[in-house]
This record gives sequence, structure tokens and C-alpha cells, in this order.
Amino acid sequence: MLAVMTDSETLYERVGGEQFFETLTRHFYDTMSDDQVVRPLYPDEAEAYETARLQLKWFLMQYWGGPPVYLQRRGVPALRRRHAPYVIGARESGAWLHHMTEAVKAAHPGAEEEAELLTYFEMAATALVNAVPPAANPGAAHGGDC
Repeated sequence: MLAVMTDSETLYERVGGEQFFETLTRHFYDTMSDDQVVRPLYPDEAEAYETARLQLKWFLMQYWGGPPVYLQRRGVPALRRRHAPYVIGARESGAWLHHMTEAVKAAHPGAEEEAELLTYFEMAATALVNAVPPAANPGAAHGGDC
């Protein structure tokens, strides 16, 4: 039987719902756990690490048209505000995006869904960068008094 996509079908529905986001976030957190660049941004305790994974899963489910579990448990997403306490530079962003790209591919969405997910994750990874390397700061070479 050939599946027909309707205009009202969300990405959440097209990829198979909650199970897809469970697979995606498990793969991401499993592969990211040994990364020396991005892992320090996450909690050390196993329970807190799992809570962070669940929060990402809930956020992504809601963002892509699934149930509003994130909103019910955490409130309004406020992505930049929630990530502001962490120093995220291009290196951290790139490492995060690398692992998320691997996770998306390992979860085997359709080609259109993969492209849509990766476009979003590229935008999100870039938007969360909040640290500029010292060499990129022209005032740094002059003691900051330019």
C-alpha cells in the first residue's frame, strides 16, 4: 500500500511519531557522550543526563507537530534563554551538529524529512552560538580599549 502525504500531516506523523524521536535522541546522546568538545556542556550524573535527553525529545516532538509534552512539563521552550548559561562557540556548535546529523541519518527518516530536520538543526546550532573566539574580537589585541 502506498502512503499518501496530506497537507495537514506533520513531520511528527510522517516519521512515525514518538518512537522516531526516542530513537533520534537516544542515538544522539549515546554517540555524543564521549565527545570531549560538547559533552562537558551536559550533566555528569546519569539521571540528569537522561532528563536532558528526555527534554530534547519532548521539545522536538512538540516542535515537529506532536503532543505538547515539553510545554506541559517545562513551559515555553525559550531555546536561546535556556542555553545562555553555557559557553557555546563554533567548535561546540559544530560538534553538536555532527552528532545530531549522525543521529538523524541513523533514525532513517525519508529523504524529505531528513532534509527538513537537518536544515532546522543547522539553523539551531548556529543560533545557539554565544561565544566569539578571542582572535575574532578586534579589541582583544589592544587590551580591549579600542
